[in-house]
This record gives sequence, C-alpha cells and structure tokens, in this order.
Amino acid sequence: MQSFEWVDAESVEQAVSLLGEGNERQPVVAKAGGMDLLDLMKNGVVAPRRVVNLKTIKGMDGVRFDAKQGLELGALVTLARLSRESEVRRRFVALADAAEHAATPQVRNAATIGGNLLQRPRCWYFRHDHFHQAGGDDVERVRAGQNQYHAIFDNQRTVMVHASTPATALVAYGASVELSGPGGKSRVVPLSEFLLPPDMNRPRDTVIAPNELLTRVRIPAPGAGTKAAYHKQGERESYDWPICDVAVVLQMEGKTIRQASIAMGWVAPTPRRATEAEKLLVGKTLDEGLARQVAQTAVKGATPLSKNAYKVPVLEAVIRRTVLAAAAA
Repeated sequence: MQSFEWVDAESVEQAVSLLGEGNERQPVVAKAGGMDLLDLMKNGVVAPRRVVNLKTIKGMDGVRFDAKQGLELGALVTLARLSRESEVRRRFVALADAAEHAATPQVRNAATIGGNLLQRPRCWYFRHDHFHQAGGDDVERVRAGQNQYHAIFDNQRTVMVHASTPATALVAYGASVELSGPGGKSRVVPLSEFLLPPDMNRPRDTVIAPNELLTRVRIPAPGAGTKAAYHKQGERESYDWPICDVAVVLQMEGKTIRQASIAMGWVAPTPRRATEAEKLLVGKTLDEGLARQVAQTAVKGATPLSKNAYKVPVLEAVIRRTVLAAAAA
C-alpha cells in the first residue's frame, strides 16, 4: 500500500473541493467508516494520493422523520445506530433488520450507510490484483471458475453482485440518495438508478461524479397499512456474507394487498425488483398458495452459472417466507 495524504474535512463544501482535485491517475477518495476503503487499498484496487476524512464534518449523522417528507438519514449514520433507531425500527422495520444483519457488531459500529452503499464488490476475482493488472474483468474465466456466490440474474456482462444488505431494503422502500457537488449544488437520484453493475474497469459502481459527495439517504413516508419484512440467508447463522437477501414491503387495506414491492439482493449486479411477482399480489388476499406462486414467478428467468444453481431454490424459499412474514407483521 503506497503512502497518501490525509485531510480532515470540516464541511461538505471543503470535502467536495478536495475530491475535485483528484484525477484518474492520482485519485482523491472520501472516507467515512473506512471499512471497505482500507480493504481496497490493501488489495491494490485503489491507490489514492489523498484520503478525505468525512467523520470530522458535523451534521452528517442526523436521523429525521417527517410524516409528509419521510425519513432522512445523514450519510454518516452508522449501521448499528440505523438498526436500533426507534423511528426506523417502528416505520421501516425491513431497513432496520437489514442493517442489523450486516457484517459483525464491530463493523456495524463503524460502517456508515453512505459508505455501505458505495462499497465495491466482494468478489474474490475483483479483489485480486492479478485481474486488475491483467487489464480488466475476465467474465468467461469467472463463469467457469469459483462462482458459487455470484449472480443468477442479469449476468451476461458481469457476474458480480452488489455487496450492500441495506441496499436491498432501501430499493424495496423506493429510497433516493442526495449528492452534493461544487457550488453548493445538489441532486437527488433514486437508488435504483444510482447503483450501477460492478465493473473492474470503472473506479466506482454508482452514478456519483468524482467531485460529488453522498450526503443523505431519503425514504418516502410509508402509506397507511404498510407492512414489511426482511430476510438474509447465509450458509450459517453468523456474520457470513449472504447467499441472497429479500425485502418485502406491502401496503394493505385489511387483508387485501394494495401495493407490493419485492427486492432481491446478492443475486444480480444490483438489487433486483421482482416486478412480475409483485403484480400477482395486488388486489389479493395472501395465503400459502399465492406466496408460493409469487416466489416461483420471481425466480423465473434466472440464468445460473456453473456452480451457483443452488441459489435459485434457496431464493425462491426466502421470497415465499418473507412475503408471508410481511403480511403477518
């Protein structure tokens, strides 16, 4: 790991200005919790000339809920705080559960929601400097190699999956991110459009510009009768990386489902909405048979690789259970 300059930013404006001084050959990177950044630097994926510390900026770790505007999370809110925040747990239980099941308690105490969304893939091919030195991603080699944790959907151009568990719940809730740029300008981007398929030849997997900073995450206020559930399935009940995770958000009137959102994580390059399966729920009363039909529809079109076909039935079971859990919440 090469030497680098360290700067403690005092404001969003200063951080944005410092980030804008970087270039492709000598990048300047932002550090929040630093959980992913340190790994990337050790693996040789990132070699910044300057690291801008965001933890010294006051006011970026707020949590605010408004009945009309919804939930607003500062980018520096830790996953640990997110998992236990009363308004989040009461109104956005799938998000609180997703944060609670991310990594280990030690990591959750340091990792931030902004950094979690901006992290790079945990794919061992991506993290190995040989593949970067060789000039990019070798998709065919991964297809025939150790791909048991890789994508089973949308895997024609890349087989890597997005590594955030909160992202799955945030997509289900229809969240957006606020990006602050030069001159005090900012823009709001839906999370589903913000995340890009991972690419070894690109310095980031989002639409954020090099001189922009992710400052807030916004979630619309839930409608009356909203219920939700989240489930992460790993090989063991510990801090293991997920095989898949699922977030379900239902808006119900009595026992009838009026709106439905099903998001699937760790099975595609970005969290994937099961839109056709969602349509089956609208206007219906949920039972075991309908939940099974919804799950079967959600996994249709999967294109598993040589070693990850097992993910399809696992995902189907998790979807069925999570839909039933959301309706019963």
